[in-house]
Amino acid sequence: DGSSGGPARNRNGLKGTFLPGSIRNPQAPSRHLLKPPGAVTLVSLSTSTVSDQAFVTLATNDIYCQGALVLGQSLRNQRATRRLVVLITPQVSNLLRVILSKVFDEVIEVNLIDSADYIHLAFLKRPELGVTLTKLHCWTLTHYSKCVFLDADTLVLSNIDELFDRTEFSAAPDPGWPDCFNSGVFVFQPSLETHGLLLQHATDHGSFDGADQGLLNSFFSSWSTADIHKHLPFIYNLSSNTAYTYSPAFKRFGSSVKVVHFLGPTKPWNYKYNPQTGSVLEEGSGLANQHQTSFLNLWWKIYQHSILPLYESFQDEEDHASPGHTDHLSPVLLELTFVSCPMATSPTLSPEEERRKWEEGRIDYMGKDAFARIQEKLDRFLQ
Repeated sequence: DGSSGGPARNRNGLKGTFLPGSIRNPQAPSRHLLKPPGAVTLVSLSTSTVSDQAFVTLATNDIYCQGALVLGQSLRNQRATRRLVVLITPQVSNLLRVILSKVFDEVIEVNLIDSADYIHLAFLKRPELGVTLTKLHCWTLTHYSKCVFLDADTLVLSNIDELFDRTEFSAAPDPGWPDCFNSGVFVFQPSLETHGLLLQHATDHGSFDGADQGLLNSFFSSWSTADIHKHLPFIYNLSSNTAYTYSPAFKRFGSSVKVVHFLGPTKPWNYKYNPQTGSVLEEGSGLANQHQTSFLNLWWKIYQHSILPLYESFQDEEDHASPGHTDHLSPVLLELTFVSCPMATSPTLSPEEERRKWEEGRIDYMGKDAFARIQEKLDRFLQ
């Protein structure tokens, strides 16, 4: 239940990367300001009225940044009144940091290697829990009085500000084992003491599932029996495949769903999206399951209409700053997830014409220059 363990040192261990739009708390440990190339100063990202509470998520690489961006935009679309925070790892590129800063109020880098001693020690003893230990950094956000964590593979369908009326540790049951909670959505109170106890628990006991859910369920072990008020309704963390595992319940309660969680190995960005039909296709298997399609289409609609323009605006800013400069956005970065289906076959161009198109920035992101095709060539080259 988190009551055991030694006292935590009064250090949060954040490497401390704050991007434009972030806030700084004079009472919090010193953090460094980093402004990567192309970063822009943000005036105001939201209509927030509660500055000491936040929605928090985690992106460990550029691909998961795509999920975080859609999540953040979905919160803004639903007029969330709390600040938006994303934790990132050093693996996230400068480009994605800038794009994230256009959606989130704070972008904070977490580097376990350069963290405080007690965090680094936990990482050395339990390297397999690297991502989990990174997620635990959300408890160090002590300039907030209360936070709601959402995994980057969730999508908010309606306003969920009422979750801030809940106490730590509130979460919804896991569909696979309801006596455990699912750690994709939970309410918590930042605390350096709790953070230290969690790290000690991770060092001493590890995680029974090798991830944060096992560790958190072991730490908050009384969740299933102690206080029913800490059980969030399933509509706050609906597994996207529940629609067909228990279809009668979905028909009855599906219209009330507030947060969809794309559990499992296949994420929204693993699907192909046809912008002309507004629907997704799963690689190699035709249409996605019809019960999940509506949620996937919502995800992709946000990605196409709100996230892709951020990349385009970044490119426009770069073009304006450096007229005639032809070093445009890498298709690998832009096409991490957007691999839609071309509607027509493009005419065959000579290698010289192809090269000229790239130099002029006329890249076929939706067709032959899509990331999936580039990846295939890289794989063949490396074999």
